[in-house]
Amino acid sequence: MSNELTLNQLQEKVDRYIGQFKEGYFPPFELMARLTEEIGELSREVQHVYGQKKKKQSESINSIEEELGDLFFVIVCFANSQGIRLDETLLKVINKYETRDKDRWTRKDE
Repeated sequence: MSNELTLNQLQEKVDRYIGQFKEGYFPPFELMARLTEEIGELSREVQHVYGQKKKKQSESINSIEEELGDLFFVIVCFANSQGIRLDETLLKVINKYETRDKDRWTRKDE
């Protein structure tokens, strides 16, 4: 059995998880604050791995993968709370890039 889930299935899984709690999804402004927090944590990890500013010994080291996962979870929560299907939204954005920005960057030789 494969562990692969569609984006829609992942959204449903998060929704089932959040649905266990009376509080439900955080309000939009709190979700935005959580997104900002998670982006900051991801940024800190990227800076530690690739940048000049390494972490202090007292700071825990998390993986970029872990921080991306935390960020994605909050994005899914935000989308779910707004009734947005991320699979449809992402396809619209990809289409926008494929049309509007099709000649924006230098293509690899084919």
